[in-house]
Amino acid sequence: MKTWRELRGFPLAIRLLLVNQLGVNTGFYLLIPYLATHLGEDLGMSAAVVGIVLGVRNLSQQGLFLIGGSAADRLGARNVIIAGCAVRTAGFALFALGDGLPVLLAASVLSGLAGALFNPAVRAYLAREAGGRRAEAFALFNVFATTGALIGPLLGSALLLVDFRASALTAAAIFAVLTVAQALVLPAREVEPSSGGVLADWREVVGNRAFLAFALAMVGMFTLENQLYLLLPAGARRATGWDGAAGLVFLVGTVANLALQLRVTRALKRRGSRGRWIGVGLALMGLAFVPPMLVAGASPGGRGTAVLYALPVLAGALLLYLGVMAAQPFVMDLIPGFGRPELTGTYFGVFYVVSGIAAAVGNTAVGWAMDTGEGGAAWLPWACCLCFGLASAGGVAWLHRTGALPARTEPVVVAAA
Repeated sequence: MKTWRELRGFPLAIRLLLVNQLGVNTGFYLLIPYLATHLGEDLGMSAAVVGIVLGVRNLSQQGLFLIGGSAADRLGARNVIIAGCAVRTAGFALFALGDGLPVLLAASVLSGLAGALFNPAVRAYLAREAGGRRAEAFALFNVFATTGALIGPLLGSALLLVDFRASALTAAAIFAVLTVAQALVLPAREVEPSSGGVLADWREVVGNRAFLAFALAMVGMFTLENQLYLLLPAGARRATGWDGAAGLVFLVGTVANLALQLRVTRALKRRGSRGRWIGVGLALMGLAFVPPMLVAGASPGGRGTAVLYALPVLAGALLLYLGVMAAQPFVMDLIPGFGRPELTGTYFGVFYVVSGIAAAVGNTAVGWAMDTGEGGAAWLPWACCLCFGLASAGGVAWLHRTGALPARTEPVVVAAA
């Protein structure tokens, strides 16, 4: 109930963006997790071709975040959000309408480009609209995103009982509805004229050493968040011998997120600086991999043993979600403070490019540790994640201690055009 009361206290634009994020994650996760299976099993494509299609989608998104951020600053975040949702509608519809490799590659490019457009734009719009309640707005953003990430796979599993095209068309329909809703309801905001060119904006942001150091320090957050879809589900399945145990990881996290996210953000906001709590959250995310490490490599001997082995994995998942709850809203709150308000979108774009590349390297290291650990060192990937979390926490603590992180400033909300 407190979540809904907090939601009603925000302007219509923020409420729409939060519902938008619920729809975005629902549409994304009802389709993308099943895309590889569709390409390999339904269409009979080789693993190499499947990797190319998935890689093109990821590269289109990660590589173009900077374009999306600059577009939000210069064209207005509202216009870019609407364009992003429209482009993803087209991309997901193509997955349903075509089976040939050229069509699938075009669908991958469009769906990735869409994410590159609306992800920085949504955050830039939210940051400007929320004023002094930016942390709370991003906390709610996290709640709606997590809920969508749970609903999406469940809905996708049900739709796959029909066929993959039903999933793709449903996902496209969700984004079409979001496009229309935002075009009709999301208020337009005046765009501040820029004093220089796009390249000058990029040089200004990339030349901000404190910001780049902060973005690189976030490698732990992005890498460890991704383990909710890789290492933790695999650990739950292995510890229990039950494939359904992976779903418990998401269920535990979603329930905890709905119940605690706003409480955690409010309590921490009153008790210290953002940099301090980001570091604490990252450390907690790293320590979350200690309980599962204790049962890594164990083989369940029966139902009672399986339940016993599942508890450390679920405890780790809960700690990881708590760490995300502590850190993520303050990370999003902090980013606009590194530079001029006119470049908020560009800062978010660069942040996701830098952190995305760093996280890709981190995920590669975790994957290597998982493969290496098969030889008798099952603890290795969990220890690797622990190190990532503690290293990132140490990096943020150092930036906080040296005064490199921006002080709190209340952003100015621009009047409607």
